[in-house]
Amino acid sequence: MSTGKYSHYYMPPEWVHHDATWLSWPHNKASWPGKFEPVPDVFATIAAMLSRYETVHINVLDDAMRYDAQERIKSRLRHAEDMNRVCFHKIPTDDAWCRDHGPNYVYRRENGASRKVILDWEYNAWGGKYKPYDNDNSVPEKIAIMQGLPLVKPGMVLEGGAIDVNGDGLLLTTEACLLNPNRNPSMAKEDIEEMLVQYLGIEKILWLKEGIVGDDTDGHVDDLARFVDERTVVIAVEENSGDENYEILQENYRLLQQCTDTRQRSLQVVKLPMPDPVYHENERLPASYANFYIANRQVLVPIYRCPKDRVALDILKKCFPSKEVVGIDCTDLVWGLGAIHCITHEEPV
Repeated sequence: MSTGKYSHYYMPPEWVHHDATWLSWPHNKASWPGKFEPVPDVFATIAAMLSRYETVHINVLDDAMRYDAQERIKSRLRHAEDMNRVCFHKIPTDDAWCRDHGPNYVYRRENGASRKVILDWEYNAWGGKYKPYDNDNSVPEKIAIMQGLPLVKPGMVLEGGAIDVNGDGLLLTTEACLLNPNRNPSMAKEDIEEMLVQYLGIEKILWLKEGIVGDDTDGHVDDLARFVDERTVVIAVEENSGDENYEILQENYRLLQQCTDTRQRSLQVVKLPMPDPVYHENERLPASYANFYIANRQVLVPIYRCPKDRVALDILKKCFPSKEVVGIDCTDLVWGLGAIHCITHEEPV
């Protein structure tokens, strides 16, 4: 694989200071069949929490939805928070998974200076599983026009939840997702690596294997393993040998233990437990503590009403000693097959 040292682009890690976080307000009831009612309030809780320390931009369909969203968030803000940090934009979406359809902000080096640009990767709803997705695929371009930022179209299908970077040349992903023929059937593994190198400034790609059971994205890495600093990765591990995630996650753990950084130094690998299995209507859901979001002064962590919630929060607190680690009940949200990281997208300063 070629090196990204001389790429004109650089993707910062999630923990750099944010200018804002982007969300897309939920409206597609088919994503939470029979259980949509509590979902907007979960979004409101997350938006209100984020607004304590950074601007929150929310894509909405129309003025009626903008009013509804604003009222829900106000009810969560109480008296201590500032609605001035919450901004609503009439940018239509097909669904609420902003991590995957939202703008991928990177820096482009030009004439000795760096400028923020938006990468507009193609989006096809995880291999054409859910239609329509035209509005979602148009979101980055509309935001770029609104913000007056340059827009770059690499021409490859890529979702934000499929990758994680450490800001020092490393990228984590899975073969199950990026090499799935339902994304980029004409591209070989080497072609995909070249695109990640060119547009994200990557020097080395760490390939894991399969994703967790119940994940309809074909194995997004943000349910499996996440960088928490340049050399430390937390990884979801199932210790119950009778669980259907056991072999999948043990194999990924073994692979990650063998990985090194761009200077051939071993990574620090921290185990993160899996929650007790979460089911709805007899369907195993992709509940994972790895789907946390790193905000400016907080880490928002999905929790699932089980004893392992406290264990996961304590582990992540040790990983982020200078941040407030906050658990948010995502038992209802994950019925849509995603949690906090899946609905958020950071905008670096």
